[in-house]
Amino acid sequence: MGGTAVVVGGGIGGLATALGLRRIGWEVTVLERAAAPADAGAGISLHANGLRALDALGVGAAVRAAARPQYNGGTRTPAGGRLARMDGAALARELGTPIVGIPRAALHQVLRAALPPKCLRVGVRVASVDDSAPDRIAVPVGEEVLAVDLVVAADGVGSRLRGQAFPGHPGPVYSGSTVLRAITGRPVGLSSDFELTWGPGAEFGHIAFADGRAEWHAVLNSPPGVRHADPLGVLRRRFGAWHDPIPALLEATAPEAVLHHDIHELVTPLPSFVSGRIAFLGDAAHAMTPHLGQGACQALEDAATLAAALAEAPSVSAALARYDAERRPRAQSVARAARQAGRMGQQLSHPVAVALRNTALRLAPSRATVRAILRHADWTAPSLG
Repeated sequence: MGGTAVVVGGGIGGLATALGLRRIGWEVTVLERAAAPADAGAGISLHANGLRALDALGVGAAVRAAARPQYNGGTRTPAGGRLARMDGAALARELGTPIVGIPRAALHQVLRAALPPKCLRVGVRVASVDDSAPDRIAVPVGEEVLAVDLVVAADGVGSRLRGQAFPGHPGPVYSGSTVLRAITGRPVGLSSDFELTWGPGAEFGHIAFADGRAEWHAVLNSPPGVRHADPLGVLRRRFGAWHDPIPALLEATAPEAVLHHDIHELVTPLPSFVSGRIAFLGDAAHAMTPHLGQGACQALEDAATLAAALAEAPSVSAALARYDAERRPRAQSVARAARQAGRMGQQLSHPVAVALRNTALRLAPSRATVRAILRHADWTAPSLG
């Protein structure tokens, strides 16, 4: 079953969806509101489920070539004490691949390079669509109207199309955490590929990249909307006494490289990932906190699953029903688990609760960390031919 589709949003989920739809013979146009390709963001970890989706979409090898395997690391206290160890080699044995770290811009570039340039149109804002016809959906684009078989809403946590399709839904809410992050301007000597450090109401983590640079992030309990004239200076004061290499990572960062975003999530689950001929995907469908590192991986799962459903189902409506049935329970379960991980990890601030959590982590067997990751990363991708 071939067809035509508009994908609203040119981020990871939108580009991946375009790859999947083209792979099954659909004509696809990606509409991105930014005036230039969306390469915002610092770094990202991709678990086995995300990599398997990328393999199904045909770009797994290219992504791995641009990424760095994450074989060693874990979780520490601000003084450097070990709370839990991550055994990337054990994960690789279980899943066939370790977690990998890659700059978001590099991942975007790999996804775009696999698409014909004509597929992506930038500087296009889609506020609404017309789904009044039973078998077509109209997308106004300036003076033009694109009439297609399917619209994929990959327009992020603040999705306008979600608001149109589900006007009674409360939309995203502030999670209680804000994140500052950047990529270092030069290589940094690191003894671990990936690390998290938990202090009261704060987390600092890093991901090492193939070129020796690293992404770091600082997640803090904070009221929404707080911004700093000198964010890097604030972080140096907040984390300057934490263990190495945290001060070195901040020292290797240019002030203008620091990004600051409040973290919003869909606490109230969507009743469906489908409305008529609109399929919701990624953050538009299941925006979650970053505490499991699964946000992008779930969007990649969405993309591969949607393409497989459209390739195999007898009609668009049947394919969308299958997509919703397969993706909504899993993605919403992962979102709940991410929220709980944040409450027991970065967001925990009471000294007694922090001490109890740390003791429990230290006493847990090393296999526990691997099992926790396997719970969400062990997913089988569909075949797209």
